[in-house]
Amino acid sequence: MENIEHHGHEVLEMMIESGQSYSNQSLQAAIDEKFGLEARFYICSGGGMTASELIETLWAKDKFTGTPDAFVFDPANRCNH
Repeated sequence: MENIEHHGHEVLEMMIESGQSYSNQSLQAAIDEKFGLEARFYICSGGGMTASELIETLWAKDKFTGTPDAFVFDPANRCNH
């Protein structure tokens, strides 16, 4: 079965819709539950990322507000494309 790549925005929308804060671990679990353990993700700067790699990349791009133990997606940091 072929893996489908999901855009990182799908993860950010999931975070907004949940209305909750996440830890790195709880976000990983939520992504795995929604998209599956084998899911891959892409963003403007690259693709083929695992959920863990996506989380690291989103942190590096300052998409989250808080600490790795309690954070939310900051919609002010959303790219507009």
